[in-house]
Amino acid sequence: MRLGELKAPKGSTKSRKRVGRGPGSGLGKTSARGQDGQNSRSGGGTRPGFEGGQMPLARRLPKRGFTNIFGTTYTTVNVRMFDSFKDGDVVSAEVLKEKNIIKKINDGLKVLGDGEVTAKLTVKAAKFTETAKAKIEAAGGTCEVVK
Repeated sequence: MRLGELKAPKGSTKSRKRVGRGPGSGLGKTSARGQDGQNSRSGGGTRPGFEGGQMPLARRLPKRGFTNIFGTTYTTVNVRMFDSFKDGDVVSAEVLKEKNIIKKINDGLKVLGDGEVTAKLTVKAAKFTETAKAKIEAAGGTCEVVK
C-alpha cells in the first residue's frame, strides 16, 4: 500500500454544507438561517454567555477572593526526592527540572523536610524549611539560598 492509495473509511467523512446555492439544493434562498430574526442577519447572533436578557450565570454567582499580583508561588520539593543524587552533586531547580522531578520553576524552589537525605549534597534553592536544612546539613551537605 502506498501513501497515495490511502482512503478514509466509508462513512467517516461528510461533504460540507454548501448554503445559498439555489432552490434545488434545499439550502437556497434563506441559506438555512430561517426567515427573520437576529440570527438571519449578517453579523447577527449574540456574544458568548448571553442568556436572552436574563441575568447571566457569571453575574448571578457570588464572587470570592482575589489574586495577589505581587504574590510568589514557590515550586516545592521534599528532601526524599534527592535519593537519585550522589555525594558531591549540586542540586538546583534547573537540575531537578532536567531530571523531571519538578515540572516547572515558578518564582523559585522551596525545599521541604519530608524524608531522609543520605548523600552529601549542595542544595541551591530560594527557601528551606528548618527541618530540610537540618537534614541536609546532618548528611554533610550545604544549603545555599539563591534568588
